[in-house]
Amino acid sequence: MHIFITGGTGFIGQALIHQLKDHKITVLTRTPKKAAPLFPSSVQCCAKWEDLPDFNDIDAVINLAGEPILEKRWSEKQKKCIRNSRLDITQKTVNQIQNAVSPPRVFISGSAVGYYGEQGDAILEEDKHIASQGFSQRLCADWEKIALTAKSSQTRVCLLRTGIVLGKNGGALKKMLIPYQLGLGGPLGKGTQYISWIHIDDMVDGILHLLFSENAQGPFNFTAPNPVTQKQWSQSLAKTLHRPHVFFIPRFVLQCLYGEGAEVLLKSQRAVPHALEKSGYVFRHIKIEEALKDLLPD
Repeated sequence: MHIFITGGTGFIGQALIHQLKDHKITVLTRTPKKAAPLFPSSVQCCAKWEDLPDFNDIDAVINLAGEPILEKRWSEKQKKCIRNSRLDITQKTVNQIQNAVSPPRVFISGSAVGYYGEQGDAILEEDKHIASQGFSQRLCADWEKIALTAKSSQTRVCLLRTGIVLGKNGGALKKMLIPYQLGLGGPLGKGTQYISWIHIDDMVDGILHLLFSENAQGPFNFTAPNPVTQKQWSQSLAKTLHRPHVFFIPRFVLQCLYGEGAEVLLKSQRAVPHALEKSGYVFRHIKIEEALKDLLPD
């Protein structure tokens, strides 16, 4: 199978590509020379759309590209960068699919649980329809809308509504470790908001499941079956690291650090992977305590 991937140099992309080493892989990246050492030698890295293989010869497309959501404080300029880095590349990818006479059989495209906005303790399955209000909601809704235009009788589209991805070598967990290791970790805001999380193993295996499941299409919550509150998450991490759990980070501190981006950390989304489990996927990591112990062994 020939698979075209955007966002391949990211945390999820790298883990995924190493699991796809037996397939032909083409990665779109701004820096092919820097990207190449990250992958098996058989992976082809391209910087320009005109250098890509003919999409008639590509079997599957996986779109993971996007500016890191909390890498910088959300100024208007940064929000534009976050939005454009997702929508522009998704639209260009869709154009390539639509222009092919024999297009890829599947298009798997990123999204996030931010699609749901603030929902308190309501359990969120994929059929939950909401009005897009905040920046994150509008971004995810527009992102998905563009991706779905690639759908045809020849191409199925799967949308990855991803929660917080936990892994050893990147993602949110890596950024959180230092304060917790120093005994300074604690819940964000009130700590009552729900976190939808997923282990990197299930993130990658879930994408592979959709890739090879011929009937899978539509939105999928890429979250473990048991979301937890911020307080539960924080307590579990502190316990796993054998560190005290006495501090908390007030809302105003997060707003100073991230601006409007603090909403990503403070809004409650209790998303469950109903569609993914219904399609036959069996999770490897379903409880936060076990997942953290797997990633942070004694």
